[in-house]
Amino acid sequence: MLWRAAPHGNKNANRPDTNFVPGTLLRCRRTSSPEFRVWHFVAEWIVRYTWPVLTIGRLELKSILSLAPLAGYTGLPFRLTIRELGGLGLATTELVNARSLLERQRKAFELIETRPEDRPLAVQLFGAVPEEMRDAAAWLESEGADVIDINMGCPVPKVRRTGAGIALMATPEKAVQLAHAVVNAVQIPVTVKMRLGVDATRIVAPDLAKAMEDAGVAALCVHGRTGAQGFGGTVSLDGIRSVVQAVRRIPVIGNGDVTTPEAAMIMIEKTGCAGVSIGRGAFHNPWIFAHTDHYLRTGELLPEPAFDDRVLFMKQHLDRMIEMFGEARGCMMFRKIAPLYTRQFGPATLFRQRIVHLSKRSQFDEIIEEYKRWRRAFTDEKGDLLPRYRPSPPTASFM
Repeated sequence: MLWRAAPHGNKNANRPDTNFVPGTLLRCRRTSSPEFRVWHFVAEWIVRYTWPVLTIGRLELKSILSLAPLAGYTGLPFRLTIRELGGLGLATTELVNARSLLERQRKAFELIETRPEDRPLAVQLFGAVPEEMRDAAAWLESEGADVIDINMGCPVPKVRRTGAGIALMATPEKAVQLAHAVVNAVQIPVTVKMRLGVDATRIVAPDLAKAMEDAGVAALCVHGRTGAQGFGGTVSLDGIRSVVQAVRRIPVIGNGDVTTPEAAMIMIEKTGCAGVSIGRGAFHNPWIFAHTDHYLRTGELLPEPAFDDRVLFMKQHLDRMIEMFGEARGCMMFRKIAPLYTRQFGPATLFRQRIVHLSKRSQFDEIIEEYKRWRRAFTDEKGDLLPRYRPSPPTASFM
């Protein structure tokens, strides 16, 4: 049976009201009169229960924020650790080759490994053969996947050379045929991750979005760059907005350079997108989902996590890497991941030099203790970085 997104009357039903000023409903807490206490209770209820939700097909998410897949980084250990902090609606696996799944390759199975607490979960498939994508999607549905996400945006050469990822945007007819095959094979929602186009001369996202909606795709996630830009250059909010305006019913999720709650709000306000997908920003600040969800609901910016809290998060992530892959392999894989966490540490040269040799769990504790001693030269008596050593806050290219 062909599955299609359930239509709703208002095309903006999944999109936050761009006229809403965050926090205005909660300002009554500054007074203690009985009337205002009643209004405060009502206001809290309104914010909590009427803030727009993100619905993908029949799946209603608790937050409009999602974790974008990053190959080599956002596997099960990271997803489990970041979910514990709150604010995350939907997580997506690292992209997995549909053919590898059908061939039952161990690497593919590792990429889709999950746990009951890792839900709801989308599995991101890449491939260029409709039959392989169809069969892989059907198998994933039988294994309990909540959403199938088709990658049509990855610009990495080894993916592009197979005709998958961004290469599909160069052949829109083939891309639609592939999506239609997947949609017809499953009952769960099918989503598509895309970019604005292959390059600046081929901006096909708005027209492709219309075709994807007609093919039965339940939602789109749009990275506001072209394939030629890779991860450099400016994210185009106008480009994302053009996709939002092109579709009639399905939600469009914005993606690209969201590293702060303020950036997420600007993306929503400027594009009308129904939600925001965050990737690298989750490593700069793992609390970004909880903090952004709070900011969107109340207008209040929560303080940045303390250094010790960031270190504890890293330890929890590493422990789950070891649990899943074993000590030797887990530590080796963590060598690549750990430097991403140091962007907000301030001076971290010693840590980066030591972590690339990580081979066992006890060694990580030794590296941290050595780094803390080394770092004292850059902090005050309370352990806070001296002003001249504090890193600049991350800034989105579109701000």
